[in-house]
Amino acid sequence: MNQQLKPMLGQARCPGDTVQEIVHRDGQPVPEVLAQESYTFLGNEDIPYERYTSQEIFDREMEKVWPRVWQWVCREEHIPEPGDYITYDVGDLSVVVLRTESGDIRGYYNACLHRGTKLRPSGSEGYAPNLRCPYHGWTWNLDGVLEEIPCDWDFSHVTDNPEKFQLPQVRVGLWGGFVFINMDPEAPSLEEYMGVLPEHFRNWHMEKRFVELHIQKELPCNWKTAMEAFLESYHVLETHPQLLYGVSDANVQYDTYGEHVSRFFAALGVPSPHLKEVLTEQEVVNRMLVGDRSAVGDELTVREGESARMVMARHLRKTLGERYRANLDGYTDSEVIDTIEYHLFPNMVLFPGVSLPMVYRFRPLGSDPNRSLFDLLFLRPVPDEGKAPPPPEPIRIGVDESYTSVPGMDPGMGHVYDQDTNNLRSQQEGFKASKKRGQTLGNYQESRIRHFHLTLDRYLYR
Repeated sequence: MNQQLKPMLGQARCPGDTVQEIVHRDGQPVPEVLAQESYTFLGNEDIPYERYTSQEIFDREMEKVWPRVWQWVCREEHIPEPGDYITYDVGDLSVVVLRTESGDIRGYYNACLHRGTKLRPSGSEGYAPNLRCPYHGWTWNLDGVLEEIPCDWDFSHVTDNPEKFQLPQVRVGLWGGFVFINMDPEAPSLEEYMGVLPEHFRNWHMEKRFVELHIQKELPCNWKTAMEAFLESYHVLETHPQLLYGVSDANVQYDTYGEHVSRFFAALGVPSPHLKEVLTEQEVVNRMLVGDRSAVGDELTVREGESARMVMARHLRKTLGERYRANLDGYTDSEVIDTIEYHLFPNMVLFPGVSLPMVYRFRPLGSDPNRSLFDLLFLRPVPDEGKAPPPPEPIRIGVDESYTSVPGMDPGMGHVYDQDTNNLRSQQEGFKASKKRGQTLGNYQESRIRHFHLTLDRYLYR
């Protein structure tokens, strides 16, 4: 290519329609937050593999990152009544989050002030009228006040200074039905930390969702390795070839906002630019369906003047609305069918759309940089009338177990997640086997990964 015809760094885009061109053809007003783009070229240097394998860097993350960032623990409906609690573990850090008698939500470091025993087992949740140490019986009430010391005659240095023996608290923040914690008393507020996220989600009403399914899967890789697999669509061509008939993968839109937020926006109901065959709109609909189309009826027939996107949105708006007894007429076609994904640093991934309503979380598992835990939740709309069901218990599956083994998981979706996570062991092992010592990212399609690492550096080295 002639030098003067080369695009500037970070300016190259996939030939073909952009996401904006696709969604503006839907014949509906495009929501303001979806009509904007926010890309900045952030450099093209390699990302060193040691960031994923080094125990020293992992330990630095545990010291400099996890105690200083906002991270979500649970949904408010996980702890609806006084005494309801849930433990949250990240690496070796552990916090108990509970609801007090007054209805407030508090977070306490999960360690007895006597000799350090955990007050609640890691990974546990349930009800308790107080926080009682299982070793010697020191007991705190839900407000963190020390109420009982067996043989208190031997601890006058404690009973004479009760304020010094209140359970240390972590900061708690609430947004969209989620409960967040931050261990740093000097950190910015949750609202400031989240940047544009509350405004972008203003019409998606995350507080009016309920947890339909919660899967936890152990992964044989660093938590960053796992998370980055879901920050780009560049892998779809090789990893998910079955999706190419209805996912516009190569021309996904990537956006970054401030330090902590990024987004990708993928149009569905449009074939991949990689496909050489030309599909009719009806063929696109047929390829997107799972199962026997003959049992569906005329509602999935593309009529004159309609697109596959319009037909799929109409079908999903009706079927999902009936299933969850919710009126979805206020959502545009794009909000119903498209894959809209936000990342909140460090480890939260949110899909606010109607048909793919997932939330992800990626955490270190213990103190090994080669292990992580992936939380996958499906959040459905709360019925317009009546109560939402209580949140289900997490279903935990091992490294070699398939997502399709989880009751209630759509087999096709489970297969997609298997494809995603089957790559991760090989990638983590490849980091160590490679002579080349860093990963080379695309300037646009993998820009969210670079954005993540630049923010990570600000915590690791400031």
